[in-house]
Amino acid sequence: MKFSKMHGLGNDFMVINCIKENFILSSVFIKKLSNRHTGIGFDQLLIIEKSYNPLFDFHYRIFNSNGNEVEQCGNGARCVGRFLLLKNLTNKKKILVSTKTGRLIIEFLSDNLIQVNMQEPIFKLTCFNLSKNISQKNFSIKLFNLTCSLVSIGNPHCILKVQNIKYAPVNIIGKKIESNPLFLSKINVGFMQIVNKKYIKYRVYERDVGETNACGSGACAAVAVGIVKNDLSNKVRVKLLGGDLIIKWEGFGHPLYMIGPAKHIYDGFIYI
Repeated sequence: MKFSKMHGLGNDFMVINCIKENFILSSVFIKKLSNRHTGIGFDQLLIIEKSYNPLFDFHYRIFNSNGNEVEQCGNGARCVGRFLLLKNLTNKKKILVSTKTGRLIIEFLSDNLIQVNMQEPIFKLTCFNLSKNISQKNFSIKLFNLTCSLVSIGNPHCILKVQNIKYAPVNIIGKKIESNPLFLSKINVGFMQIVNKKYIKYRVYERDVGETNACGSGACAAVAVGIVKNDLSNKVRVKLLGGDLIIKWEGFGHPLYMIGPAKHIYDGFIYI
């Protein structure tokens, strides 16, 4: 099986082309592949397939390193776009891809700068698999006496505002919230430090993975929360551990855009 290793700001992926051939990979095998000591090593596995709908150019699936399939991955979307261009699978400047929960529009702005239309963020509690009815005030809930803002970017995010990102207990609090019984399904947990209205610093605990160098959908979620609470402007630079993204959103009724790079590391072959 041929594969490519790619990354978006240090959030790394194994990418497989299944457009013409199909590989059935079990969650156990995916977990083995993700091992950084005995396998290839990655945060997520991305599988690109032919579209099942003539309106779309491609379909892609995302699996976390533990083998669980998830709905969305912003950094992965940019890597998918870069992969399709590098492998001459498309010559379009703008492509439409479907995912488990929706669609994305990927646009190539330059050789290594990619814009993704992530659709409109959703702040409805019905998007979250909650174990009980809870009240929501100003798009936020209380959890562990912390103000948590919930937003869906095709996948669920809980955003916490902190004074200094350097000292945020990302792994401790992230693990507690990710597996909290309030959420019947695990949730991504982000920590946002607002430097000014056009610049934030951000760290994320990704469900099933732990802290990663970057999370594109998490950066989108943080900016969306900041905008609806009037803390941020409509165009924000997000500094993650692995680098910077630009997030743009004009507010409700409009799609949110993510702009950033995607890097190809190497191609490989593995027997399965």
